Amino acid sequence: MKAENIYDVIIIGGGPIGLACGIQAKKAGLKYLIIEKGVLVNSLYNYPVNMTFFSTSERLEIGGVPFVSNNNKPTRSEALEYYRRIVTSFDLKIHLFEEVAEVKRSGKNFKIITSKSEYKTANIIISTGFYDIPYLLNVKGEDLPKVKHYYDDPHYYAFQNVVVVGAANSAIDAALETWRKGAKVTMVIRGDKISERVKYWVKPDIDNRIKEGSIKAYFNSELKEIREDEVDIKTPEGTITIQNDWVIAMTGYQPNLQFLRKAGIKISEDDVCKPDYNENNYQTNVKGIYLAGVICGGMNTHRLFIENSREHAVKIVKDIVKKSKGS
Repeated sequence: MKAENIYDVIIIGGGPIGLACGIQAKKAGLKYLIIEKGVLVNSLYNYPVNMTFFSTSERLEIGGVPFVSNNNKPTRSEALEYYRRIVTSFDLKIHLFEEVAEVKRSGKNFKIITSKSEYKTANIIISTGFYDIPYLLNVKGEDLPKVKHYYDDPHYYAFQNVVVVGAANSAIDAALETWRKGAKVTMVIRGDKISERVKYWVKPDIDNRIKEGSIKAYFNSELKEIREDEVDIKTPEGTITIQNDWVIAMTGYQPNLQFLRKAGIKISEDDVCKPDYNENNYQTNVKGIYLAGVICGGMNTHRLFIENSREHAVKIVKDIVKKSKGS
């Protein structure tokens, strides 16, 4: 293996926390590399184009670099530009559009096999978030092209019959934005109300649209079948069929726990599926493999955010430096 492909630490995931780990590794003088399977901050890139963050800009800052926003709560486009400037400011070493296929032990080190190359590293930081794998509806017709698990631009759905599945922020944003572009929107909600987590400045809007009938909402309901030009909805009053062009399934996402298991990381057997790691330094049961960011929470993806995960990078790199000095 080429000497340039041997590292002190490789960071898997090029989101905000992965970048924060890269910053700390560079500051510590470690030979590091960030590997991201998609675009820079891939998860944020896949957010809706008009999205506004719940957090204020200072809570999204990393590396001590101020995040200046035009408003109190930054937009997706502002965040993308901020994290791009982070990479430029720190001259971070990052490989984009390179997917890690396998992690395995190689003597005292690890061998990482990707879609483009192979690397050897003494330590690994996994910071892959939870936005990779959508929860499926598991209904007939879900594999049709009309079913979208990622929502992007509302203009795409102008003057179409749209079904939005879900009741949290992503679903509410999709319903309101597509309705404002002229779509006929029907919401299918498993529970009996809109989620309590919906942004406080958005909730009155969706409540009023449902109340006045501009957006039809079926509560305590679920999709039963999806066809080319219609869907079946199971409601408390029975199953109904409505005309439909697109289904936007905003049912949430889950971390790639199978990737962790393949790397030898233990996962709790309860519903949380929490990975096994030391709360003090974030090292897993596999010595030399660390977790950073929301991946630490397993299926509990609402516990960790950018603002309360930034410290992971500092603690992890401090531990790696400590080990390298033999103390």
